[in-house]
Amino acid sequence: MPKIDFKKENKELYNPSAKEVSILDIPEMNYLMIDGKGDPNTSKEYQEAIEALFSASFKIKFISAKETSQDYVVMPLEGLWWVENTEDFSIRIKATGNG
Repeated sequence: MPKIDFKKENKELYNPSAKEVSILDIPEMNYLMIDGKGDPNTSKEYQEAIEALFSASFKIKFISAKETSQDYVVMPLEGLWWVENTEDFSIRIKATGNG
């Protein structure tokens, strides 16, 4: 059974050019997510959320491979990070933001 690798199938989404800006139409996709707050480097809740995401991701992958004979590579973690006031943003002080 061939394994699908969405990063390879969608290279333009996951490996963009470092030399030029491009506009992409992102296709609709299904994904797992957890919403949270705080510093990902020190937050116990963040660590537990990541463990839950990967646990669910691999369980779904194995069920898919067994039940439908469709195997795929589990995608790497992606994160969004923001603050209400951009003046508060600091790469060093992550506890002030929302992730």
